[in-house]
Amino acid sequence: MDELDTRLLELLEANSRASITSLAQQLGSARATVQERMQRLERSGTLRGYTIRVAPAYEKQQITAHVMIAADPKKQAMLTRALQKMPRVRALYTISGQYDLLAMVRENSTQELDASIDAIGELDGVERTISSIVLSTKFER
Repeated sequence: MDELDTRLLELLEANSRASITSLAQQLGSARATVQERMQRLERSGTLRGYTIRVAPAYEKQQITAHVMIAADPKKQAMLTRALQKMPRVRALYTISGQYDLLAMVRENSTQELDASIDAIGELDGVERTISSIVLSTKFER
């Protein structure tokens, strides 16, 4: 991956609906070059899809929590698969420290968030959890 690929990914991250012609103009490259780069990035798995970003007003209606999970090391792979099946778990990170995983959970209400956190705690392989509710987002990229 070179500088052109990196810049292309940054532009797509900012606007995944940008046309190839527009991207080529912004990159100062030929349209065919940009199209070939995008196809190569897709084939390699670097570019896995195109998505949307919801408006901050919509996200403000939701409640986000960081759920730190201490996991049984022998069951962590199975636990990861179970968490991946939970649509309200938006991301899962491996972390260092007293906990092993950090799940980002987004729900529509505190009741739904409570139910999701309870469901995570009941999964096989979870030893304990601790949760923090996000009060506000200062910035996000």
